[in-house]
Amino acid sequence: MSTTADRQKTIFILGATGYLGSQFLVLLGRKSLGYHVVALVRNLDPEGKKLGQLRAIYEDLEVVEGTLEDKEVIEREAEKAKYVVNSASSDHPASVLAVLAGLTKQSAAHPGDPPLCIHVSGLGILHDKARGEFLEESAIPRYSDIGFDLAKLDPDAAHMNCDKEIAAAGARKENPIRTITAHPGWIYGVGEGITKGSAAIRVFLSVCKVAGFMGTWGPGYNAMSTIHVKDAANALLTIFEAALQGKADEGAEGHYFLSTDGPYVSMREVTKIIGDIMFKHGIYSQGGTQPLPAAATELFGESKRPYSVIWKVGWHLMGGNERVNPQRLKKLGWVPVETKKLPLLESLPAEVEVAIQEQNVLVQKVL
Repeated sequence: MSTTADRQKTIFILGATGYLGSQFLVLLGRKSLGYHVVALVRNLDPEGKKLGQLRAIYEDLEVVEGTLEDKEVIEREAEKAKYVVNSASSDHPASVLAVLAGLTKQSAAHPGDPPLCIHVSGLGILHDKARGEFLEESAIPRYSDIGFDLAKLDPDAAHMNCDKEIAAAGARKENPIRTITAHPGWIYGVGEGITKGSAAIRVFLSVCKVAGFMGTWGPGYNAMSTIHVKDAANALLTIFEAALQGKADEGAEGHYFLSTDGPYVSMREVTKIIGDIMFKHGIYSQGGTQPLPAAATELFGESKRPYSVIWKVGWHLMGGNERVNPQRLKKLGWVPVETKKLPLLESLPAEVEVAIQEQNVLVQKVL
């Protein structure tokens, strides 16, 4: 991949085997745009099973072994691919800086033809500090992605550690990088890619395992926007295609809210359904939902442990509200088809079944 032609037709993807990343690959494959994909994959097996799984959903693909900690690998691959899509983590500064370092080198080597970085963040960056308490709608801030400015947000907000680096790279004049940050709401639904179930459900099951019942951070009146994984992946593809055509907003204007106009779903509603399903399976001794004890919530917030991203934003993400107006995707003609067909609360039973099955598989592997 040393020629200009190869660079122009190569996409480097972080998170290709993940929930959103593999769904994006599914849709990219259906489009047949003719791009070669390089995927960062950890723990490659000698039998080539992961490569086979990835090529089953996207044929023109190669893998490089590495984790988000392998800065040299990430920087090297980012330097060679004109397009980078990072759906691996919203809160891993080292990998983001490695991507930007590689793209900076590429930009310097190809003046006038800057590379493109699409980074997946999240709407958790906008969450208030409601701590699960009920607030009137008029008291909850509302944001539009048009005119959105990171400088006006809490510097300690979720995802800010990575988003500010992306924004700075997109604003500079020397060795420029075209940057776009996608901010999805709660991504849900059973995916078609390699990872079928949502990370959000896995987080709840892990935390609530400590309590022995399903619960909320505080009373759980906080509510957020949602988006089906197929719509979220389609939004990424829509943004990517618009960028190829020079029609996407980038740099300072390159913030896209991946969301719908509502309805907003409260944590009480979500966790009640999950709790009832877990009770039905005999996993919990009681159904429904109630506020979680500190022993559970401290796994993701407000303990005395040394600093970590999870420690800092647990209550912020799980106990906050967010209200948004996703205008930029509407300008591109994007419509959340799957989200309208199957809302989150209707999707939860199937998602929880997938999560239970995944956990059972993991237990069997350990044993």
